[in-house]
Amino acid sequence: MNLSNLQPATGSTHSQDRRGRGQGSGGGGTAKRGHKGQKSRSGYSKKVGFEGGQMPLQRVVPKSGFKNVNRVEYKGINLDVLQQLAEKENLTLIDKQTLVSAGMASRNDRIKILGNGALSTKLDVKANAFSKSAKEAIEKLQGTTEIL
Repeated sequence: MNLSNLQPATGSTHSQDRRGRGQGSGGGGTAKRGHKGQKSRSGYSKKVGFEGGQMPLQRVVPKSGFKNVNRVEYKGINLDVLQQLAEKENLTLIDKQTLVSAGMASRNDRIKILGNGALSTKLDVKANAFSKSAKEAIEKLQGTTEIL
């Protein structure tokens, strides 16, 4: 083996097509675009969803619904879940960090405390929102609610 007989592995390289460079290029006349038609012209691009002139699906299916761009999504956590967490971890203060470390919410969630279930211990709760019944149940036991 020497420098004069080195060559790339078979199949690893392809010969370059020089389109529109006359008859000698092997693509002459039509520049390998076939004959006439929209696809042979320069600047051709098919619209997204184009179905050859048939009415496209996104125009056949009727519009429905409404998406509120200002909607705020909350991760709901009930009082009975807070009670179980407080008993298990022996807590008096429950905030976002304790819920994240317990695996009940993710770091980016907005948390809303909901009033389902019973509360038996005094808790200080910090969350993004509270339902009316949850707030009453927490404050009934001299606990505090703080909106973040």
